[in-house]
Amino acid sequence: MEQSASTANTTLDLRTHYVQRILVAALSFIVLNFCTSVVSAQGTNIIEISGKVINEQSKEALGGVSVQIKGTIAGTITGNSGEFVIRTKNKFPLTLVFSSIGFQQQEFEVTSIASKLNIALVTQTMLGKEVVVTASRVAESILKSPVAIEKLDIRAIRESPAPSFYDALENVKGVQMTTSSLTFKVPNTRGFNIPNNFRFMQLVDGVDMQAATLGVPLGNAIGPTELDIASVEITPGAASALYGMNAINGMANLITKSPFLYQGLSIYSKTGLNHTGGTGRELSNLTETAIRYAKAFNNKFAFKINASYMRGTDWLSNTTTDQNPNTLNTANPGFPELNGIENNPAYDAWNKYGDDNGSNAVTISGINNIPGRGSNQSIIVRRTGYWEKDVVSPTVDNLKVDAALHYRLNDNAELSYTYRVGKMDGVFQRGNKIQLDNVVVQNHKLELKGHNYFIRSYVSVENTGDSYNIKPLVDNLDISSGGTNAVWAGRFKSALQTAINNGTDLATALKLARADADNSRVEPGTPEFNRLKNTIVKINNWDNGAVIAGAPATGGAWLRQMSRVYHTDAQWDLSNKIKFFNLLVGADARIYEVIPDGNNFVDFKRPAADRNKALADGGFGENVYYKKYGGFVQATKTFFDERLKLFGSLRLDYNPEFEPKINPRVAAVYTIAQKHNLRASFQNGYRFPALFEALSFVNNGNIRRVGGLPYINEGLGYLDNSYTLTSINEFNAAVNKDRAAGLAVNDAALKNRNLLDPTNLTATRPERINSFEVGYKSVLLNNKLVLDIDAYSNVYNGFLGQVEVSVPKNNTVKVGTDEAVIAMVAANRDAQQTRYRVYTNARNNYRNYGSSLGVNYNFYKKFTISGNINYNNITENKQKDVFVTGFNTPKWATNLSVGNREIVKNLGVNIVWRWQDAFLWESPLVNGQVDAYSTIDAQVTYHIPDVKASIKVGGANLLNRKYIQYAGGPTIGGLYYAAITFDGLLNK
Repeated sequence: MEQSASTANTTLDLRTHYVQRILVAALSFIVLNFCTSVVSAQGTNIIEISGKVINEQSKEALGGVSVQIKGTIAGTITGNSGEFVIRTKNKFPLTLVFSSIGFQQQEFEVTSIASKLNIALVTQTMLGKEVVVTASRVAESILKSPVAIEKLDIRAIRESPAPSFYDALENVKGVQMTTSSLTFKVPNTRGFNIPNNFRFMQLVDGVDMQAATLGVPLGNAIGPTELDIASVEITPGAASALYGMNAINGMANLITKSPFLYQGLSIYSKTGLNHTGGTGRELSNLTETAIRYAKAFNNKFAFKINASYMRGTDWLSNTTTDQNPNTLNTANPGFPELNGIENNPAYDAWNKYGDDNGSNAVTISGINNIPGRGSNQSIIVRRTGYWEKDVVSPTVDNLKVDAALHYRLNDNAELSYTYRVGKMDGVFQRGNKIQLDNVVVQNHKLELKGHNYFIRSYVSVENTGDSYNIKPLVDNLDISSGGTNAVWAGRFKSALQTAINNGTDLATALKLARADADNSRVEPGTPEFNRLKNTIVKINNWDNGAVIAGAPATGGAWLRQMSRVYHTDAQWDLSNKIKFFNLLVGADARIYEVIPDGNNFVDFKRPAADRNKALADGGFGENVYYKKYGGFVQATKTFFDERLKLFGSLRLDYNPEFEPKINPRVAAVYTIAQKHNLRASFQNGYRFPALFEALSFVNNGNIRRVGGLPYINEGLGYLDNSYTLTSINEFNAAVNKDRAAGLAVNDAALKNRNLLDPTNLTATRPERINSFEVGYKSVLLNNKLVLDIDAYSNVYNGFLGQVEVSVPKNNTVKVGTDEAVIAMVAANRDAQQTRYRVYTNARNNYRNYGSSLGVNYNFYKKFTISGNINYNNITENKQKDVFVTGFNTPKWATNLSVGNREIVKNLGVNIVWRWQDAFLWESPLVNGQVDAYSTIDAQVTYHIPDVKASIKVGGANLLNRKYIQYAGGPTIGGLYYAAITFDGLLNK
């Protein structure tokens, strides 16, 4: 909804002012009550409780057992001798909770100071016993969660044959993984998958891992080390009613180890082999080393420090599939003899760049004497470009360091500071392929928490280092050494006409013409190529460079992005203060500070004339701030002897660029015969446009990728004065056909003007989802069989995506006029069209639906078989939309694993088979079919208790069956590894 600039700014300022006041008041109220609770706990006499914990079966002492005072944060762990001591200011009676991986949790009530306690823990398979916090933001049994949720605990991670804990997410029910690089993978659930996933949230101890301006989640690139991860909880499906922002498809919550509960020195070292054939790389090593040390002093102060380093040869994207075959009107369907990759002059390979339909599609007009076709013919060709292997680095590494200080003010208040930094390389895909090089992301987090509240603030700082954008790199390589499109096309046409006049057949003549036009182009592997590439990637200007023989390009490819994210959130469980129901309240605020770089972001809040002048002078403007505030309440109530539990939550999110949005959720869980748990939920969620979708201004080889906020469109016209690329392609195919029949070019254009489709785009608005889910979860056969079934239906309104459009003559000519029609002729593109790739909302609603089944069966002693099968689909709309949404999800996917954590004493095994169906992948960069694939992973682990060590040998994709997970993505082969872990050393 458009307003005048002054009115809009005044309204937004008032909204921001009142929302900020409300948020500050709410946070102040919460903090005041926290402080009251802290003060009221002072002055009580200290009670000391001690005891020993043993294994009931073997009678051996158990070290590392968590001993917690129920209802507080106070607790400790047992030493190697199994003994513990807890000091507390709480009064009797107290309940102690004893828990350890592989043992049944036990509670023991202490009513007075007595002799040492003797506790014996019972070994038990933990099927259905997990406690989760992500689904409702409070601890609850996984069986009674109101929505689908999956959990990987320490034992599940250790037993997984995946090379890392993050790779293990690929086997979780409902999760689709996208491998962008060795250094990071991106999970998604329930459809609409993209490598830079804005709809799936990744948290590490409450910190959002989305690199804001880079536009990619970095959960495993700067997140926990292998030694510090305690558990991973995944909610497949909308979670925005409680978490807001980017959680409308789902979320992953990575929880690290407390230094109070996991102490001592731990060391991890892994070495592996990959690229054993068929992946486009030579056989290479993969190494990873991690170290963790944690120490607590008198259960009051604790610290931990983690560091890890991984290095290897990255997977390579090397698919030669042509996504512009000669049957398409963007090629040459009128010339059937040009079929096939070898003969198609408009060849556009998945993993070759510079041969795309952007600035690199050239129409060679006025060709004469083609046998059987006469004169004045036109042929569409693409520039030659470069393969991805020629312009990316094969070696990647990932360094992660984090440290935390924890101080317990009393039994119900723990203050902590955490610093986390990660440095990484790799390749990932968004609108273009990006080579990440020396990317550094830092997090600082300060948190105060108790058993029923927390308040935390963090800041994330991002610096993309020496990274570069592959698209402008390739464009500038071609232009700087091979000439502008006009120069290159002139050489091509001259050589083509000469070959045809000499009696050469058309297909061969086109190849000869390309070789002549590329004569001066630098070739990969030569010193000239390397020098020019190294020059271009250090220039912060993606505009195409001038042709100066022997001189460096004026255009560059450096990805120079720096941003900061400031976030504060708080939560308070008021259940112990209200008699009739449980109540949870929370609030949060986030500010993105974008530092304009001239390629991805500029300051667009200035008047258009000032803005354009600043850009021309090389200035990028002031820092840009993108804000979001929110708050929620959640009430729960049980009925019928706690067989029925009802959930109701309401969240308000506000971004000053948009109207406030309300996200409700209602849910119910009903338990039958204490075993069968039925659940149902409905929620409405919104997603504010991400930074790229709202604010970007990116040059993609003379095609600007632009955000959809109205003030960015000011003076540019891509929202209200443009034609869609799809209609322009249809229009030009008809024009070329009429020209071949002898019609003049302008006459042919005007004849076919009705094929042009004006876009009439609206300014970007938030994306909305309505999600309905039902499920069933049960533990049967004396706690040996777990069944988990869910089904969902989602409806997306205002789905956000990209559409490519052209504005005639820099918005000086209006769509619909004769001049605008003539400007859309392919030969006029560079001179008379301004092309944009616009983030905007779909016109249609989109409904997707699906179901999944998970089974876990402890069928004999310690033998366990588990598996899941997942189905996802989308309802097709009858009318075409302004852009292709890209469901990008296989209909069917399944996992099956068989394992025994101790098949003989100290020796465990696990085997996983994974399969997924073929599906269509659609994106602005690459479209095409992704083939079905299956893999087998396996591992064997041998424990050496005397030295607290374990040796793990395994492999992912043991049979080395090459596959890709998305169109344009890397070819993945087998990875074979051996790892040794020492855990809990120096822990007395």
